[in-house]
Amino acid sequence: MDLRASISLLLLLLIGLSQALPVTENELERGISEDETDQILDVNNGSSELLMEGDLVVPKTRNALACWNNQCLWRKSRNGTVEVPFTTNSAFYSYYQFKIRRAMDVFHRTTCIRFVPRSTETDYVSIESRDGCFSYLGRTGGRQVLSLNTRGCVRHGIIQHELLHALGFQHEQSRSDRDKYVRINWQYIRPETRGNFAKRNTNNLDIPYDYGSVMHYRRYAFTTTRGRETITPIPNSNVKIGQRTGMSKIDIQRINKLYQC
Repeated sequence: MDLRASISLLLLLLIGLSQALPVTENELERGISEDETDQILDVNNGSSELLMEGDLVVPKTRNALACWNNQCLWRKSRNGTVEVPFTTNSAFYSYYQFKIRRAMDVFHRTTCIRFVPRSTETDYVSIESRDGCFSYLGRTGGRQVLSLNTRGCVRHGIIQHELLHALGFQHEQSRSDRDKYVRINWQYIRPETRGNFAKRNTNNLDIPYDYGSVMHYRRYAFTTTRGRETITPIPNSNVKIGQRTGMSKIDIQRINKLYQC
């Protein structure tokens, strides 16, 4: 067998192996350390978009910080699933498409949410590579942009984070009861970003506070001084907070309760 034939055979074997063995979420994010869980804030630094809390788009028609009523939730179909139509643009080549679909598949396996390619639906999520990682909060009506910039946002946990915003979920540390679980260190927060730490009128669904939520800021978000925490868990300050690996069990529980899956 000549060299060219040997190389072709090797490629076929590798392709077959990749199809036979499932790729885990951690393998997709290999090389990303926990110190990079504020990637969204890093990518969005200097974004031309008008954003609240780092990655929420300010809408023109309603309050972006209140979404847990029927008006901003995606509708349930007769078969019990909640279909969210979506499109992706040409910025996402096949590997990016694969990562987006893989992140969506976790919703499909664990909840009644179904992200479906748009056909003629009026309300849908348009996934685009814009100036950062961001989303609207909940269903806004019509075409709503969810941005996953290809230079840093197309990561498993970040994709799920922005999709959760589109489903109506806010950042965990914005919960109305957050002061029982975290201390906000205002003295270390940049003055122009303090609005990002405001408490919101949230529906907590009688579900426990989740330090490990994919929606939680990390300790040093918007800090003025390297090494100074802006968020400290209480009473145990050593509890780990913030990650972008993927949805936690409580994240999934929250979806199922809000959408009555």
